[in-house]
Amino acid sequence: MFLILKQHSAIMDKRTFLKQFSLGLLAATPTMNAIAALVEENKLLPANKLARTMDFWSSIRRHYKLKEDYINLENGYYCMMPQDTLNRYLEHVKMLNYEASYYMRTVQDENNLLMREKLAEMTGCSTDELVVTRNTTEALDLVIGGIHWEKGDEAIMAEQDYGAMLNMFRLMGERYGVVSKKINLPNHPKSDEEIVDLYASQITDKTRLLMVCHVVNINGQVLPVKKICEMAHSKGVEVLVDGAHSFAHLNVKPADLGCDYYGTSLHKWLSTPMGAGMLYVKKDKIKNLWPLMAESEKEPDDILRLNHTGTKPVHVDLGIADAIAYHNIIGAERKEARLKYLKQYWTQKVKDHPNIQLNTPHEDERSCAIANVLVKGMTSSEMSKVLLEEYKIWTVAINRPNVHGVRITPNLYTTERELDQFVAALEKMAAG
Repeated sequence: MFLILKQHSAIMDKRTFLKQFSLGLLAATPTMNAIAALVEENKLLPANKLARTMDFWSSIRRHYKLKEDYINLENGYYCMMPQDTLNRYLEHVKMLNYEASYYMRTVQDENNLLMREKLAEMTGCSTDELVVTRNTTEALDLVIGGIHWEKGDEAIMAEQDYGAMLNMFRLMGERYGVVSKKINLPNHPKSDEEIVDLYASQITDKTRLLMVCHVVNINGQVLPVKKICEMAHSKGVEVLVDGAHSFAHLNVKPADLGCDYYGTSLHKWLSTPMGAGMLYVKKDKIKNLWPLMAESEKEPDDILRLNHTGTKPVHVDLGIADAIAYHNIIGAERKEARLKYLKQYWTQKVKDHPNIQLNTPHEDERSCAIANVLVKGMTSSEMSKVLLEEYKIWTVAINRPNVHGVRITPNLYTTERELDQFVAALEKMAAG
């Protein structure tokens, strides 16, 4: 009996160690300690002043391994991990390959729960309202494809929404007869009410769902989501928020927006390993959704019934904890302030140029890191090509309704000197 208990204790100790090791919780790394010390030295400096402190952000830049071939101003698709987070992720990959099925059958579910708990804290919701997905598209599709649609039901969205989501609504139209009603967002709204009224104007007694971007991916405009949610709820309409570019970018907890559903990608602004996303569903809405893939029998309000995907690369999920730790040490307020400063730094230099057109609002509250710019007389594709080939600046061309130009997405490692080079390139192109 003693031998059995001793063996059981050894197994439990191994499981405890494995769980701690897989999450990287056994010890703080030198990098994390250095960031914590740097933050402590500057703790009395307001976030908006620290945003302009070059020494602080130069220290952060050293945590990234950057290609010297070009200046990377396209972090909106996927943002690289800092080296510390990357090294931890590689350890997770090695650990999982070493433990193989033992890990999967012992602590996989426990660690998934821990990831959800950490994300729930950032989101401002309870753990049983949140699941880990692979990206924003999967998260939002779980809602769009899970609603009990009937022929003639209406959904409201914007022409400027992410293409994959517009495609999913088109599919719902082909399959169930759902009617998509699209508004056209102005790039420079006069007020929040102008935006809210655009969405409100499309609501009828057949409207089932309103989808809205928190941060419009093609030009970085921040929409008044909370006001839109309040308006839609007053008319009995549910709201789905595309948070692909707001989570870990804006210092806002998604649950505080008042939405019913919220999906995001974690490999963008949180800088997790690629292939990590999140879906938040308000507790009383879970039971109303069909899962896209069958799960074993669970209670109707158990969000895990929406999240069955079979075997997946769980080492990606383990990297979420490391990315959150890095994000939290820097601090959400400091991060947002720096990103907003970088956008304002370069846009202020070109906003009055007669041949340069900004497709992003100037006001602080209506944008953060992302902006879209067009040199008049050039197409967006021509701009991105010239920027890369002649000036070694990597961007992405955007050609969507009301938004034509290149999207500029800096990140924490971006320097003012790099943005000065970008501005100089714009001015030369505009003069040509």
